[in-house]
Amino acid sequence: MKNYDRYSVGYFPPATPHNEWVKKDHVEKAPTWCSVDLRDGNQALIVPMSLEEKVEFFQYLVKLGFKEIEVGFPAASETEYHFLRKLVDDNLIPDDVTIQVLTQSRKHIIKKTFDSLVGVKKAVVHLYNSTSLAQREQVFRKEKPEIIKIATDGAHLLKEYAAKYPETDFSFEYSPESFTGTEVDFAAEICNAVIDIWEPTPENKVIINLPSTVEMSMPHVYASQIEYMCEQLHNRENVIVSLHPHNDRGTAVAAAELGLLAGGDRIEGTLFGNGERTGNVDIVTLAMNLFAHGVDPELNFSNMPEVVEKYEQYTDMKVPPRQPYSGKLVFAAFSGSHQDAISKGMRWHKEKGLRTWSVPYLLIDPKDVGREYEADVIRINSQSGKGGVAYILEQNFGYSIPLQMREEIGYMVKDLSDKEHKELSPAEVYQAFAREYVNVFDPIDITDATFMKASDYKSNDGMIAKIKVRINDEEYEFEAVGNGRLDAISNALKMTPYTFDYKFVTYSEHALSAESSSKAAAYVCIEDSDGNQFWGVGQHEDIILASVNALVSALNRQNKKDHFVE
Repeated sequence: MKNYDRYSVGYFPPATPHNEWVKKDHVEKAPTWCSVDLRDGNQALIVPMSLEEKVEFFQYLVKLGFKEIEVGFPAASETEYHFLRKLVDDNLIPDDVTIQVLTQSRKHIIKKTFDSLVGVKKAVVHLYNSTSLAQREQVFRKEKPEIIKIATDGAHLLKEYAAKYPETDFSFEYSPESFTGTEVDFAAEICNAVIDIWEPTPENKVIINLPSTVEMSMPHVYASQIEYMCEQLHNRENVIVSLHPHNDRGTAVAAAELGLLAGGDRIEGTLFGNGERTGNVDIVTLAMNLFAHGVDPELNFSNMPEVVEKYEQYTDMKVPPRQPYSGKLVFAAFSGSHQDAISKGMRWHKEKGLRTWSVPYLLIDPKDVGREYEADVIRINSQSGKGGVAYILEQNFGYSIPLQMREEIGYMVKDLSDKEHKELSPAEVYQAFAREYVNVFDPIDITDATFMKASDYKSNDGMIAKIKVRINDEEYEFEAVGNGRLDAISNALKMTPYTFDYKFVTYSEHALSAESSSKAAAYVCIEDSDGNQFWGVGQHEDIILASVNALVSALNRQNKKDHFVE
């Protein structure tokens, strides 16, 4: 690929190693979450949200558990100003939720920002200015002291205006925008200049937000930058270090997680990573990664289908089908070996009554995010195997397919999917199974069967069967004795003028559901003199008649290969 040599390293790692964070193996507690869906997320949309949509989205973010929500840049847009005023005037901000607003370090913008907040109980005022080498040289054409003055002038103004509104509990946040393209020593210098003006206390901490406005480095470099900053910031115990990763390199989630290990306390991001260019960090994935490590994420994504639905409704964006935790296909297994392992794992957990999750190929239990095993986990197409098909039939329709039968059914269903070139729904899988195996009554149909104990038999299992049978549209009645019901039925059939070539291989039965009035299923396998095996499945309210139907079905399936002859 041409022109790769145009790109050089544009980021600034610390001069000395800062990698204590590598000694930690996972994030041990949830960060403070701040949703920026209504700001970064909204400005990334082709058609921004209407006022009504923003209000609904705000209320949904509250429902999910967000305690800090950035509502916009009220001094820069009349729409965002009116949105903020509606939240305040209609008393839509819960007491335990803090709204956040963004402002540049310019006096008239800061004044209008505070005017927009009149009547708010709690608010974070987020001050920012660009600090990167590229911005300083190309956009502002200013030296470092001039850039610092922009930040400190704004910091003084925030204190000045906040004092005019004592009824509001203000917190201050500062971002050296384009932090990842800023020399880390300069980033520390400008942040400390702001911290010294704001004089944070345990009761009124300051937020220092360190955004990867453009993601330039591998995640471990960002983590080292965060660790360096945490060491250099003044009054660190009263400073909340916030991370605002973007996704230009596709590693925002990894960068955020490593940044938390390195000392970050807070995350600014969006649902599903919606944001400018390739987006912001995906809070859903971050929170669910914590969940998957046994850490309470302090956000509620237990109804993930609803979260996806609401997000798509408000933003007109789509969640990809393989998006972690939330995509429609994220739990779907089409591979036969995967399906077999999953179905066995599910059965193991059920048998052992285990609460701790460890099912093969499934990081978390899909039910914990509102997904269903039947519809979302085992999906059937031409790549599927015996385990997946058996799982679908058991979970959806109650058929516990014998192990010896599963491979045959699996190939039958795979062949159907391959020929139709599509995924098969559970209903289509069942229809194919029932059509081929269940209660197959042509050309043989036993229309009536009664049984009685054989008194001259020494065995307690001796039975006499009286049957009415139709074969090739001819009606017959026979009576025969056997060492059990199926044996008696089989002996009666062999009294017909037709030649039957088979022996029993295996038989099993079970109820299709727990109710006493439910139907029963029976499975019969027979084998001819050439070693060919034929399965039949019977279904009936009476388990005995279900077994009769299973034998008849097996015989009729045999007849497809080798027609009965008189």
